[in-house]
Amino acid sequence: MSTRSGFVALAGRPNVGKSTLLNRIVGTKVAIVSDRPQTTRRAIRGVATAEDWQLVLVDLPGVQRPRDTLTERMQQRMQRELGDSDAVLFVLNGQQLVGAGDRFIARAIAGAGVPAITAVNKVDLLDRARTAAALTAAEDLDVRGEIFPVSGRTGAGVPELLGAVVELLPEGPFLYPREERSDLADDVRLAELIREQVLRRTRDELPHAVEVELDEIEERADGLFVIRARVWAESDSQKAILIGAGGRMVRQIGTAARREIEAALGRRVHLDLTVRVRKGWRRDDALLDRLGIE
Repeated sequence: MSTRSGFVALAGRPNVGKSTLLNRIVGTKVAIVSDRPQTTRRAIRGVATAEDWQLVLVDLPGVQRPRDTLTERMQQRMQRELGDSDAVLFVLNGQQLVGAGDRFIARAIAGAGVPAITAVNKVDLLDRARTAAALTAAEDLDVRGEIFPVSGRTGAGVPELLGAVVELLPEGPFLYPREERSDLADDVRLAELIREQVLRRTRDELPHAVEVELDEIEERADGLFVIRARVWAESDSQKAILIGAGGRMVRQIGTAARREIEAALGRRVHLDLTVRVRKGWRRDDALLDRLGIE
């Protein structure tokens, strides 16, 4: 039996729902989800495998104007991953008007010369007329390839989308074992689950100023996993927000993150969180390297 496999870049501007769609296709949570823009920082690869095909989906950062070393790295990675992919899945938010970011990505896809398919996401929130308008707007971007209305949240339209993406892949052996769902290192994956809870609770106060780094993972004789992690902030005022009155905020973050980690590992977990200040960490190449942000 012949098989198809390849790398598929998920491209789209911030907050179009790429991570939700990625998790839906893979069938488990491999990318954190937030309604805050620029949630994705790392090269998150989700692996979806069927009987005769395997997709390695790369969740690219949303397009934005680079402001510091962190966002410059994110943009450079987007361009690099586009060129290295076998196909591109271009994701639009059907609830929003097509904007400059969408047009920029459409030009980048055309310049990469990689076959592409467009997904108009969040159609579960649209009526028929608005869905038709969103599909027409997607057509006007002139990204060659089929256009599919989908919902990453409900799964509507995703099987049809997948079938079209698979047709773009070259024939070849699987790139990962069938049971693999992501190539993220364990410490990065767990750090991302903690950062997700920070994003959910701090929202507008700290949208991009926080990163999480795991110090230690220890398995005790009784099977308990002890995880020690640092939450990096850029100022004392941000640290105060993260800790909260009487330590309430950091406890809430820790409790919610521990539950997510226990679900991911299938094990009991003790999570020890500390909040540290490192001014200008987003411009610190050495720290960005250590955090795995390419």
